[in-house]
Amino acid sequence: MDWLLSNLVSLYPLQRKTKPVVPISVNYFPHRQCNYACEFCFHTTLNLKILPIEEAKRGLRLLADAGMKKLNISGGEPFLKPTFIGEIFRFCKEDLKLESCSVVNNGSRVTEKWLDTYGEFLDVMAISCDSFDPDTNVKVGRAEKGKADHVNRVFQVAQWCQDRGIQVKINSVINIYNWEEDMNEQIEELNPFRWKVFQVLLLDGENTGDASHSLRDATKLIITDEQYQSFLERHKQQKSLVPEDNEAMKDSYLNLDEDMRFLNCQTGGKVPGRSLLEVGVQEAIKDSGWDEDAFVNRGGIFEWSRDSAKTGGAQLEW
Repeated sequence: MDWLLSNLVSLYPLQRKTKPVVPISVNYFPHRQCNYACEFCFHTTLNLKILPIEEAKRGLRLLADAGMKKLNISGGEPFLKPTFIGEIFRFCKEDLKLESCSVVNNGSRVTEKWLDTYGEFLDVMAISCDSFDPDTNVKVGRAEKGKADHVNRVFQVAQWCQDRGIQVKINSVINIYNWEEDMNEQIEELNPFRWKVFQVLLLDGENTGDASHSLRDATKLIITDEQYQSFLERHKQQKSLVPEDNEAMKDSYLNLDEDMRFLNCQTGGKVPGRSLLEVGVQEAIKDSGWDEDAFVNRGGIFEWSRDSAKTGGAQLEW
């Protein structure tokens, strides 16, 4: 019997514990409400829910304990809930000591008062701008009630942020209406530290029209890979350019919805998993479909804090 016990380990090796997944960078969508009507939007107003802020903080602390270093808030339009996101950023910086906080927004509801109150807790202001032609923005729905004043707001908010030491990023979705546009002059004037250029992406249940009972329909906006590459070639001299085609985007983001459920896009839609508030981070992340290699390969790790930008930027350990 002693011989048998001593040899059980070699005959039946102990199962190795799975190495915990580190959610180093998380995109949190606290609500889905928006004041714009972009046809290619892939996080539409399916509901008006938002967590009580203390519950949201509890979830973010769980993520920080699991290794989160960067939080990005998106939407919906985040600035429709300005105090909520401001207090979340304050909490992430003062209590959780996150390296980076960023927000993706359309610029329409940003105010100098908000920046003076909460700007010190924000590293990156990402402003969505798909065209510098007002008519094109109206065509794709990048407007509030058809008003063609989006471009002016982009430049105004960018200047406010740069005056306060907040890094400015521009996000552009390349589609059938703008793939032939030359944006070099305006991008050079805005001088973002990153210009993220996406190929328009279809997701069932969000932007594929009646076929999937979506609120938006981007099927008429899709472009070929060749058209997307043509746009990139026209802007290749822009040092801030960071391209993301459909393949690079696929499964490379940890997206967290309004109930703190990771969204799995592996099957062409956005399937919510279990809430990390109920099952914890490691169980919840199993539902995410996140491809860690794809995240790294698309440049998901960069100098993402305003402090590193000032000092020349030490590379994040990975």
